[in-house]
Amino acid sequence: MIGKLYIVGVGPGHHDHMTFRAKVVIGESDTIVGYETYVNLVQDLIAGKTVHRYAMTQEVERAHQCIDLAKSGKIVSLVSSGDPGIYGMAGLIYETLAESGWSPKDDLQVEIVPGVSALNSCASIIGSPLMSDFAVVSMSDLLVPWEVISKRVEAAAQGDFVMVIYNPASKKRTHQLQDTRKILLKYRKPATPVAIINGAFRESQTIVITDLENLPSHSDELGMTCTVIIGNSSTYTYKDLMINPRGYKSKYNLEEQTNPNLKV
Repeated sequence: MIGKLYIVGVGPGHHDHMTFRAKVVIGESDTIVGYETYVNLVQDLIAGKTVHRYAMTQEVERAHQCIDLAKSGKIVSLVSSGDPGIYGMAGLIYETLAESGWSPKDDLQVEIVPGVSALNSCASIIGSPLMSDFAVVSMSDLLVPWEVISKRVEAAAQGDFVMVIYNPASKKRTHQLQDTRKILLKYRKPATPVAIINGAFRESQTIVITDLENLPSHSDELGMTCTVIIGNSSTYTYKDLMINPRGYKSKYNLEEQTNPNLKV
């Protein structure tokens, strides 16, 4: 008997922001697999289940064990923070299955359970920074060479995209965000708003609103649980919030719409 494999996004960390479907499939599962930090986010939901905890750099081992357990008849939930389809385990699972000749219709059942990603949760905390086109870039060069990442940053900067940056820095990796800043300053004003969000919706949550010019002075705020949002040429700040206009004000007279008695 073949079981089932769920690849579950548990959101930013607090159960209030976990989807109903995520809670249901975790409840249905008899086996939980995940990076230890992510497993801890659902600790109160997995009592009595078999739990396999992994270190950060054991992604391939995690993928193989999930597949093997599900093929042996287990109902397995592989848990990830945020959304498993955004820099998560979904890609590695499907790559591994594809290499084995897996058939979605006839073999092991796999379901991705989407979650609230860091770009969604962090944006909601600081206002409305993602109202126009935006680019998401990871600064981690463990799997993608920095030369490739910097080209993508350059293209996003030229295109005036709002930028969401995952994994901006680590203990061993400190230059990438500062290099990104230098690229952006070729195309954007030093006063361009920047938000640094750590641990969104967790007890450890911190928020810093700054700008490109002063970003280097906040290097101590950067880390692997941090997301950085950098505005485009239209972004502005208002009372510690970032606002990225969608364009309604240029299409309609916003003040007239909100105040019909106003004569223009």
